[in-house]
Amino acid sequence: MQKIPKRVSTALINALAAGVVPRIGLEHIAVGRELEISAIAQDLENISEGGAGFRFVVGRYGAGKSFMLQLIRHLAMEQGFVVADADLSPELRLAGSKNQAVATYRELMKNIATRTSPKGGAISLILEKWTSGILSQVAQTTGKRPGEEGFDDQVELKIREVVDHLEGLVHGFDFANVIIAYWRGYREDNQDKQDSALKWLRGEFSSKTEARTALDVRVIIDDETWYDYLKLWAKFASDIGYKGLIILLDEAIHLYKISHSRSRQGNYDRLLAMFNDTMQGKAEYLGVIVGGTPQLIEDKRRGLYSDEAWRTRLAKSRFHQDGLQDYSGPVIELEPLTSEQLSQLLQRLIEVHAQHFKYQSPLSTAEIEDFKQEVTNRLGADKLFTPRELVRDFMSLLNILQQNPQVNFRDFIHSPEFKLEAVEMNHHSDEFAEFTL
Repeated sequence: MQKIPKRVSTALINALAAGVVPRIGLEHIAVGRELEISAIAQDLENISEGGAGFRFVVGRYGAGKSFMLQLIRHLAMEQGFVVADADLSPELRLAGSKNQAVATYRELMKNIATRTSPKGGAISLILEKWTSGILSQVAQTTGKRPGEEGFDDQVELKIREVVDHLEGLVHGFDFANVIIAYWRGYREDNQDKQDSALKWLRGEFSSKTEARTALDVRVIIDDETWYDYLKLWAKFASDIGYKGLIILLDEAIHLYKISHSRSRQGNYDRLLAMFNDTMQGKAEYLGVIVGGTPQLIEDKRRGLYSDEAWRTRLAKSRFHQDGLQDYSGPVIELEPLTSEQLSQLLQRLIEVHAQHFKYQSPLSTAEIEDFKQEVTNRLGADKLFTPRELVRDFMSLLNILQQNPQVNFRDFIHSPEFKLEAVEMNHHSDEFAEFTL
């Protein structure tokens, strides 16, 4: 295994031991999913050429949806896309009357990231890099230097060449004016104007009056318009040198859990509008990927299948068979990892752990298989656990062995004290019941 920076291995070990998906370093432990990643890579290529895409990544809790979305996030950033992600929740929706939708937009903007700024919050860095690039370009082409007469006018002309492309899109005129306001704040060394422009772009103005006072702009980003601005961001990103914009929305099961039927339908309608936009070519340089459970899609009473428009778009082909999946369709179903793939995953976890703590790998291939067999025997069947539980238990085991060198591996895992985090079926009448840990 290649050398992993300490900050990356620390994030991997801490996150996996806690049962959550790491934000960085996933490429070091990813196994399987080659067909799924290949399909997404084709989407990214199409998007970079001016197309758009929409995918559902579907699997039960703990099966690897969030891991897959974070892997896509890393892949997209490495290829030069701007990426933004958010986990949906009761407070973060796609449609609503109490700012739940614009709250989702704000979360996306908070998490917006690029290859050079992967942690998020990259709006100001994107604009600064673009502005600095234009300054250098004007200096090279005109021979003038910043501060000389006519230099700023030439820069503004170059900036308008980009933003003029946006004015034909819905709300493009106002978006362009805010970008110009940011440049003017930059030129005048007016930090308040720059901050106001960034605040508007992040959707943080609460009233049109406030926006008009700060920027002379008469609109704000709200629950009704937020998706239009994502399309503008996608086009703008492509115009300033990125491949486009990829939006990742995880935990979409929270849309299914909305108890009020009209509100739930409103969110499904907004999702459908996003789907239609991308699939029919109305959006450019934009990819949307949604993570959810089979319940969200297939429940005919409350899920997307309860809506005829959605059902006809997502229904499986009559040629669909178990073990065969059409990866060009809108739904990617995450199949369980094979026994061989699980062994590869555990081996990679050992390598990360051993490299981080600087010791020789403590387990042989036979002992890895012994651990898997013990898990299967104790939980009854391999379908009763998911990669999340397996990884969390295995990381705990590695920590114990590393901290207690006197412990014998086989004696430990076969002892009654060796506990496993099983996944149990929730048999309560709660209509939202799913697998719980």
